[in-house]
Amino acid sequence: MMTNRQARDWFESDDLIGLGMEAHALRERLHPEGIASYIIDRNINHTNECTEYCSFCAFYRPMGHSEGYVLPFETIAEKIQETVDVGGTGVLMQGGVNPNLDIGYFEDLFSRLKLRFPDVQLHCLSAPEILTIAEVSGLSLRDTLARLQDSGMDSMPGAGAEILDNDVRRRIARLKCTAEEWVEVHRTAHSIGMRTTSTMMFGCGESVEHRIAHLDTLRRLQDETGGFTAFIPWPFQPENTALGRKVREEATACEFLRTLAISRLYLHNILNVQTSWVTQGLKVCQLGLRFGGNDVGSVMLEENVVRQAGASHTATEEDLRRMIREAGFIPKQRDTLYRTYYIN
Repeated sequence: MMTNRQARDWFESDDLIGLGMEAHALRERLHPEGIASYIIDRNINHTNECTEYCSFCAFYRPMGHSEGYVLPFETIAEKIQETVDVGGTGVLMQGGVNPNLDIGYFEDLFSRLKLRFPDVQLHCLSAPEILTIAEVSGLSLRDTLARLQDSGMDSMPGAGAEILDNDVRRRIARLKCTAEEWVEVHRTAHSIGMRTTSTMMFGCGESVEHRIAHLDTLRRLQDETGGFTAFIPWPFQPENTALGRKVREEATACEFLRTLAISRLYLHNILNVQTSWVTQGLKVCQLGLRFGGNDVGSVMLEENVVRQAGASHTATEEDLRRMIREAGFIPKQRDTLYRTYYIN
């Protein structure tokens, strides 16, 4: 198990290739079958109205803004049907923290979607959204998650983690939930049998110590609950954001690969680590498959949040499959829970 001191030494080391080799060796022990996975899904942002005003976000609109929206049910259903028609198996649905949307809204939305699309996995809502739903609905966190689960929500993404340090969070997202609250949402979800993913947005002015502490928090929670299916790190995208005017230097490809590899070694108890193409492009994503990553994420038929912050990369299913094959792995389509049982 990697110690904090070892992680710090690797962050400071010039031996990027040696680090990648160590991370790849662990990846091969955890995934000896030689598969690299991907998913066909769609990011649906049901609302862009938000009360959090995060300085790294170019997507949100203040409550009542002329460009604010809440998508009608039929629009969401049409987007899901388009996803199913091209072989998609799930949707990742999250949006702004909108206090006008209470538990009743989501129970109605999820139950209607499950009735129409019983086989589509609903991977929905961030921890800050869950906390707001509980607050405006007068419910406990556990009751909120249980009711969402009963209405059709299958799993929960790790969005809203950013860096799990409250000093950093106050600087980049002062109104968003605390690190402890984010952890408690995921702990509670795991306690009712709901699987979740974990994430880290780095390169937003945090220190190496902050990154290590973030990883330590995730590893401890995984030791406790075993509820994380995957870890997904990505670098902050500075364009079109208030924070981007303060953080001048965007994370480099080498920094991404270094952080990815250290994450793979540190989070030995989280089976899957995703290498990103949305922020880094296909070539760096491909390198990530030799730096500890075993999954390349989604074809992503739709994505709005990161793109509005400046990311412009696109990929087809064949792009991802070719990238995986040329890296020396077998491409396999997976579902939201990382089950790679699809024949292709």
